[in-house]
Amino acid sequence: LTLALFPAVLWLAAAVEVHTSKEVAAVNGTNLRLKCTFSSSSPISQHLSVTWNFQPEDLSSHEPVFYYLKEPYRPSAGRFKERVTWDGNIARHDVSIIIWDLQPTDNGTFTCQVKNPPDFHGTIGEVRLRVVQKVHFSEIHFLAVAIGSACVLMIIVVTVVIICRHHRKKAQEKKIKVADTEL
Repeated sequence: LTLALFPAVLWLAAAVEVHTSKEVAAVNGTNLRLKCTFSSSSPISQHLSVTWNFQPEDLSSHEPVFYYLKEPYRPSAGRFKERVTWDGNIARHDVSIIIWDLQPTDNGTFTCQVKNPPDFHGTIGEVRLRVVQKVHFSEIHFLAVAIGSACVLMIIVVTVVIICRHHRKKAQEKKIKVADTEL
């Protein structure tokens, strides 16, 4: 029984663990660094490979995004051609990429897989991306007007309170002078 479990224990010990954010949001038209790091029970191999893929929200077929084997390889076709660059550092166990000019069609799940021979098996990192629209000028304008109006209203209220207190104090001083004069 112990000998039967031994290979399974060795497989678990010799696995690559990949770490990513579960979900990220970014504004349409901006660039985003998709962070992916890994840990491995083996030293970094000359044959370490990194594969980034994309699954659109409509669950159509996976698309290649990026590949690394000794050097970075950009995709030669597809939606990410000319829109992805390597931003990792293998020595620091970082295999991140940057996606340029995000579009609503980039909504979906990115997967990051690392193989570090002899560690071929392990977790695959998944990052769900939500591309949100830019805030329209009218929304910013409305917010600025609302905040500005609230500030002006507060200044008016404070000014009225100060003036009322000043007049009340002058009236009390006048009453005291009149009372002193009568005595």
